[in-house]
Amino acid sequence: MKILVTGATGFIGNHVVSTLLDQGISVIAASRSTEKAEAMPWFSKIDFKTLDTAAPPANPYTSLGSPDRMIHLAWSGLPNFKSDHHMKENLPNDRAFLSAMLEGGLKHLLVTGTCFEYGMMEGELSEDMETKPDNPYGLAKDTLRRELQARTMGTDVIFQWARLFYMFGPGQSKTSLFSLLQKAIDNKDTIFDMSGGEQVRDFLPIETIAKKLVHIALQDDVTGIINICSGRSATVRELVEEYLARRDAKIELNLGHYPYPDYEPFRFWGSTTRLNLALNASSIAGHHSLRPV
Repeated sequence: MKILVTGATGFIGNHVVSTLLDQGISVIAASRSTEKAEAMPWFSKIDFKTLDTAAPPANPYTSLGSPDRMIHLAWSGLPNFKSDHHMKENLPNDRAFLSAMLEGGLKHLLVTGTCFEYGMMEGELSEDMETKPDNPYGLAKDTLRRELQARTMGTDVIFQWARLFYMFGPGQSKTSLFSLLQKAIDNKDTIFDMSGGEQVRDFLPIETIAKKLVHIALQDDVTGIINICSGRSATVRELVEEYLARRDAKIELNLGHYPYPDYEPFRFWGSTTRLNLALNASSIAGHHSLRPV
């Protein structure tokens, strides 16, 4: 089995490639930057392809190695969720690229979406809810998902849409909450500025996210939209305090220093019902070594 991973040198892609290789799976890793790929510890173990989804090669399916399955992670412009780049650039580029991959013969496609597709809804968010994206990033992803679902409906293509909730870990944007928190720990700071911390979120370590994505991609039974989340509701303050405790760091939290973001609801987490079905299907298919996740 050959699996193509786009955005392989990104925050998620790096960990997905490593997880696939740990399973002995042949990986075609695609990225815009050959230099970044060559710096990855897995570079000598994969088949590397230079790929810019804004200017893909002719006949991309064959040019990218005719993969059996594809995990599409590439998406530029993050973490600026409000930029019109997502609608004006990413959406049409992905539409054209993925359409060409399917026309070329791809039979199993997993694409990552976002919890921002749900918009400003609060509480437990499940895949059967109507989406109401409230920022350009969420709208672009939701539009792409709808188009791909319509395109693959009634065909023999396996289509999976992995809707990502919040994540943290090595390689994350330096401006993210937990990257800044880890920097404060490394610098031995005594105070950490943050919001009030009472907003409820659903976080998972990036290593766990990668394992769940690989689980889903290795099974064919559970398709369509699948939340990638913990199913746990916890305040950001609780999550930060847990992070500090695990690292035995003594830092005072300066709560309320930053305002709460206006592009996301105050209190939400994901339902794991469909995710658990996919994990069980993957286990039954013989991929036991990835458990637990």
